[in-house]
Amino acid sequence: MTWVLSIALIVVVLVAALWGMRHGWVGRARTSAASLPGLPPVPNDLGAPTTALMPGIYVSTVLADDVLERVVAHGLGVKSQAAVQVFDSGVRIARSGAGELYLPRDVLRAVTTSAGQAGKFMGGDGLTVLEWMPPAVEDGPPLEPLRTAVRL
Repeated sequence: MTWVLSIALIVVVLVAALWGMRHGWVGRARTSAASLPGLPPVPNDLGAPTTALMPGIYVSTVLADDVLERVVAHGLGVKSQAAVQVFDSGVRIARSGAGELYLPRDVLRAVTTSAGQAGKFMGGDGLTVLEWMPPAVEDGPPLEPLRTAVRL
């Protein structure tokens, strides 16, 4: 086998692998959209801030029952730099390169720490985890609780 044929074969294998990863990501977005039909909108008036702006890294949003099942719908599967701030009305996570995530106080179920979930595992309790229930959609399927992790 000549070196040109070897390089061509490697390129074909790499392109096929990239296509497979992209196809899997799109499929995951389609199935995770059932778990989260829409994000809560960010209100114009968030109320008074109860914390300072905290820089961190948005890790991922996963199903609460399975920390390895990443939710990628609505751009939630993209790890990014973030700034987190708690307000009277809820928690705002401003992500660079992705849409802002706002969790109203009434959808939050718990705030805990964790050693990890899809996208980041580390020793100790290095992740701040917000467990929340997506707002129900009229005539929609029952929704599952979600976990959003941020490394602060």
